[in-house]
Amino acid sequence: MGTPEFAVPSLLKLIEAGYSPVAVVTAPDKPAGRGLQLKSSPVKEAALKAGIPVLQPVNLKAPEFLEQLKIFYPDVQFVVAFRMLPEAVWNLPPLGTFNLHASLLPQYRGAAPINHAIINGESQTGLTTFKLRHQIDTGEIAFQQTLDIGLELTAGELHDVMMVQGADLVEKTIRAIENNTLVLHEQKINAGVDLMHEAPKLHPAFCKIDFNSPALTVHNKIRGLSPFPGATTELVMNNKIQPFKLLRTKLSDFKKEGAPGELDCSQPGRMFVCCQDNWLELLEIQPAGKKRMTVQAFLNGFKPEGTPVFA
Repeated sequence: MGTPEFAVPSLLKLIEAGYSPVAVVTAPDKPAGRGLQLKSSPVKEAALKAGIPVLQPVNLKAPEFLEQLKIFYPDVQFVVAFRMLPEAVWNLPPLGTFNLHASLLPQYRGAAPINHAIINGESQTGLTTFKLRHQIDTGEIAFQQTLDIGLELTAGELHDVMMVQGADLVEKTIRAIENNTLVLHEQKINAGVDLMHEAPKLHPAFCKIDFNSPALTVHNKIRGLSPFPGATTELVMNNKIQPFKLLRTKLSDFKKEGAPGELDCSQPGRMFVCCQDNWLELLEIQPAGKKRMTVQAFLNGFKPEGTPVFA
């Protein structure tokens, strides 16, 4: 059960390992592009190429969907980047339903674990496979794998690493189930010791950058939201306002007096923004209505007047 590109390697890994998934469950086709033609999910496309039957329920609680599932007599179900399942669905297989989650549970339960781990400046995160139960992301753990987060790594880059390594963890879990060697462990939270971090869905208001924050905090938030949905701000110059997304930055030793949000373009091909305690160098940006570009490319056509600021 999965929909986006993140779930495709897990499906392909199981096939390459010699397993024969009896069915794939994914989201319904959606209109996309200028012509709004119906487009299949990446998981559906991969399943059809492999000759696997595809189910695309609109309502996961619909009795007809449950009847469709029962026809396949699934031994076990695996969820990778899909929707929340009703109990009648996840409790159907005799061996249970398992999920791949992009964090070291119990940390970062929720819809956006990759983003929030980077935004919070974590140096490590990981992957977890666990057995589903009622409460979201609280089930017994099968396997975990730790991953380092470099200081410049973006959410998109970490996503791509997890997409591949997560597939290995999915295969490892299925193999253990098959061999009857799987040992499940309850998630442990040391009350009063562990600082629990959640990973809620990213809303537009959350993506707005506050340059009154320390440079490291701003840097982490920008890379944690890159490339999607993107950290947002507005360029204010000559009483005109232009929305921007900031997609890549670098911690800088640039020194100059300035106010939070103030921009400096005095060095050829380079742009710096002042934060609470230091300046941050901007590397990749996206003006509203335009494609992502390097700062150097943007500055080729940018003529700063007065003191431009991000507000």
